[in-house]
Amino acid sequence: MATLAVGASLWGSTAIAADKGLVGIAMPTKSSARWITDGESMVERFKAAGYDTDLQYAEDDIPNQLAQIENMITKGVDVLVVAAIDGTTLTNALENAAAADIKVIAYDRLIRDSDAVSYYATFDNFKVGVQQASSIVDGMKKRFPDQHPWNVELFGGSPDDNNAYFFYNGAMSVLQPLIDSGDIVIPSGQMGMEKVGTLRWDGAVAQARMDNLLSANYTDKQVHGVLSPYDGLSIGILSSLKGVGYGSGDVQLPIVSGQDAEVQSIKSIIAGEQYSTIFKDTRALAQVTVGMVDALLSGSEPEINDTTTYDNGVKVVPSYLLEPIEVDASNWEQVVIGSGYYTMDQVK
Repeated sequence: MATLAVGASLWGSTAIAADKGLVGIAMPTKSSARWITDGESMVERFKAAGYDTDLQYAEDDIPNQLAQIENMITKGVDVLVVAAIDGTTLTNALENAAAADIKVIAYDRLIRDSDAVSYYATFDNFKVGVQQASSIVDGMKKRFPDQHPWNVELFGGSPDDNNAYFFYNGAMSVLQPLIDSGDIVIPSGQMGMEKVGTLRWDGAVAQARMDNLLSANYTDKQVHGVLSPYDGLSIGILSSLKGVGYGSGDVQLPIVSGQDAEVQSIKSIIAGEQYSTIFKDTRALAQVTVGMVDALLSGSEPEINDTTTYDNGVKVVPSYLLEPIEVDASNWEQVVIGSGYYTMDQVK
């Protein structure tokens, strides 16, 4: 995959004798396997590049993350890498970082309302949404070719995560024309992030909402597709659907999307339940981040490929966007096993 070549000189290199600095890494939670992998990948690659790290998880508690960041500033980290729980709550903390001449890189989630954010490393989040919606449409064509219009329900990510809006808008760029043409209907009428957002990306909340949608709107009709922006939500949504009989007898499961290629969802895809997910190689994202830090601390310019997309309300943050990959039953083995991201024992 081409993105793995970014900063390739650091990939797998051995740590040099002289310490190059201390990097504070603030991650949102360990409740998602994805963030554990991100943290481990960054520690490994920063160590290989000659840096010490201070990795902290805030368990989706905003005051906890703020305290962790303030503690890192007090420790005298050279750079902060922050995957924010709520991208709007860090302004004061980052002002303190700027006052201490500590550079800040937003990791995967944009930090809003702060001019202290130097760079942003993420995936092409609009494209993620496009891929999710495209997979739903393709799947419905295959599984429900003669059942028009298709009944679809929409789920969004956490409203305090800037990425959630990019995922949703990307998906709607595909779905809205089909809604307008009458090929897709939303029986619940629930559209827009203010109605479909799922705070903290909580799978239990998504499952409860799917329960309500089914009981209120599907007593006499079938759901054909569900837009889910994250695997943790997808598993909850599927549990709700299976609980009322989908996937048993002659009632087929709807096409359910996802994101992050978490082990449970890869297993679900193999089992013919979740239809697709989006693979985002966190090893590549970690490596891009190491390259940004290396450039910042050596006085050079980090490699970026986007200078227009991510306006945080104060400035357009220069960014590096990596390519996401759609994964389904046809290519999961090639993508997640072939790349070495998982072993076969992990997913079987």
